[in-house]
Amino acid sequence: MTSLTLKNVRPMAGALTDLYIRDGRFADSAPEGAEVIDGGGRIVIPGLVEAHTHLDKSLLGLPWYRNEVGPRLIDKITNEREVKVALGLDPQVQSERQAILSMSHGTTQIRSHVDVDTHHGLAGIEGVMATREKLAGLVEIEIVVFPQSSMMPRLGTLELMDEALALGAEVVGGIDPCGIDRDPKGHLDAVFALAEKHGKPVDIHLHERDALGGFSMEEIIARTKALGMQGKVTISHAFCLGALDRGYVAGLQDQLAEQRIHIVTTAPASAPVPLVKELRAAGILTGAGSDGIRDTWGPYGNADMLERAMFIGLRNNLRRDDEVELALDICTFGGAAIMETEGYGLGPGDRADCVLVEGETLAEAVALRAPRPLVLKGGRVIARNGTCVIEAP
Repeated sequence: MTSLTLKNVRPMAGALTDLYIRDGRFADSAPEGAEVIDGGGRIVIPGLVEAHTHLDKSLLGLPWYRNEVGPRLIDKITNEREVKVALGLDPQVQSERQAILSMSHGTTQIRSHVDVDTHHGLAGIEGVMATREKLAGLVEIEIVVFPQSSMMPRLGTLELMDEALALGAEVVGGIDPCGIDRDPKGHLDAVFALAEKHGKPVDIHLHERDALGGFSMEEIIARTKALGMQGKVTISHAFCLGALDRGYVAGLQDQLAEQRIHIVTTAPASAPVPLVKELRAAGILTGAGSDGIRDTWGPYGNADMLERAMFIGLRNNLRRDDEVELALDICTFGGAAIMETEGYGLGPGDRADCVLVEGETLAEAVALRAPRPLVLKGGRVIARNGTCVIEAP
């Protein structure tokens, strides 16, 4: 295991100090004979957390994809399912490319929703699992079994999800019980039954808006309460929490807080979003993610969670320094807590997963988004000056 001294750094933009790493964890004294790295007075933060992405879908490294897909969600889902083969998309290679890009920006943990459907079977799961094994010790990858093309109408999908969980996927996914599956009871009963059978948490995409999304959300809340799964359920996107009727939303948020249901936001510009200051005030744990990176849905994304903190700030009109710090907290401690990361932080005994960032303050670090001078995973250098120590395939 790695031992070193990280000199002249400012934990969370605090006072200048040295940090000691012994056997991959922060220690309270300097290890004998340890390598010394001078941080040059830079800020050190815990590793960034990518709490919502799709590693199996990225087109990074492939020829430019001309997107002429219709505007509906189902149009994008259907197109992607059908063109994966024509594009020659290899989920192992593509997931490795995106994971390495994430590492270069300071991400040390990733939660990836990976498609399972009757068209491609478990190819995506197997590919991302291969990447997870290949990059073990460099980045942690948690897999959500994701029935993007629907579950109940496509017979055999439920059995494939069951098989993927048995293979070692960590989280049960779901998607729009009304809008995509058109069977809210069947869909959510199946998702929570798999979670109960395998002892796994749940993370459901909920793009449904306004009252329809609120209905699905209340059904998720009801099952969380009935099965005693408080603290084990995440709702991603949760566009319905951006509804104009703030009294109605406040009622939903009270229920989420009571059942300790988490929210993950990507802060998109094209949809209503949960208001992160309201979530914090209600005591709702919040994480963030990049969603798709350069895929058939759109050409955007660079896997930089400092940039995602900026997007959260822009989308939520966060301007004060303490507000910008909240956006960064969502992209670090929030995501780590949702993923139940043991020993996350910068204290003695915590895992030495950390990032040096430029700037005088945390808010300036988000505003600058300069290349990361150094990224450590378990005390091991995984990136320097914005470049990962290993090359993408």
